[in-house]
Amino acid sequence: MKREVTSTVSDGIAWVTLDCPSKLNALSTNGFLQLSATLEELAHDTEVAVVIVTGSGRAFSAGGDVAGMASGEEFTEPTLEGRAQTLRRAMECARLLHDMPKPTLAMVRGVAAGAGLSIALSCDLRIASDNVRLITAFGEVAYSGDFGGSFFLTRLVGPSKARELYYLSAHVDAAEALRLGMVNRVVANDALQEETQALATHLAAGPRIAYGYMKRNLNAAETGTLAEVMDLEAWHHTRCGMTEDHLEGARAFVEKRKPTFRSR
Repeated sequence: MKREVTSTVSDGIAWVTLDCPSKLNALSTNGFLQLSATLEELAHDTEVAVVIVTGSGRAFSAGGDVAGMASGEEFTEPTLEGRAQTLRRAMECARLLHDMPKPTLAMVRGVAAGAGLSIALSCDLRIASDNVRLITAFGEVAYSGDFGGSFFLTRLVGPSKARELYYLSAHVDAAEALRLGMVNRVVANDALQEETQALATHLAAGPRIAYGYMKRNLNAAETGTLAEVMDLEAWHHTRCGMTEDHLEGARAFVEKRKPTFRSR
């Protein structure tokens, strides 16, 4: 089976690359299954503090392999249930990026369309090049959308704008993506790698235990009530207060120095 996803880990930072540049990193179902398996491993790897997803070459990802869809090669199961179950397994990559207890970043250059856009939106933060183009694209191939895109986009831009972007498959450039909140930062294309690495390095040196609980709180805030979120905050905040990292952070604040966190 051809590898469509590669990964490397260094200094607590995992780089996950969608690696089909000749197709603008459009992935087959097997490719998305590879991505899910890779992210599952990284989510449980205690040496990994931050996960970055990016694409090889000049694009982030054009989404699913439309050529495979057109030829009928994408789905071999004969039943609706079989096809839906396979797709749901492939879609786990988006849930993992959203749920794993460590920061996830998307480094996005060029096009991010369809499922590729959904994958980028599922990350905690998105750093985009000034040549980025974001497109839901599902309507262009008569699909309703997958990989959690409707969930993430609605929460980022609001229900009315999300409907517009889905129905019209409008192209969103870098400036508009930043204005809408679809990306967190826009940088020059030739500085994208350096800026993303710097942000990931900063996060990797941070309080990893606290980041994990922050992420749980923020995820719960997307659907929970105020009382439910405050209950979680009380438990998680108290737990973090019992870590060595918290004591180090408090001492560093008093001593007016930079803290050295050890994830304990």
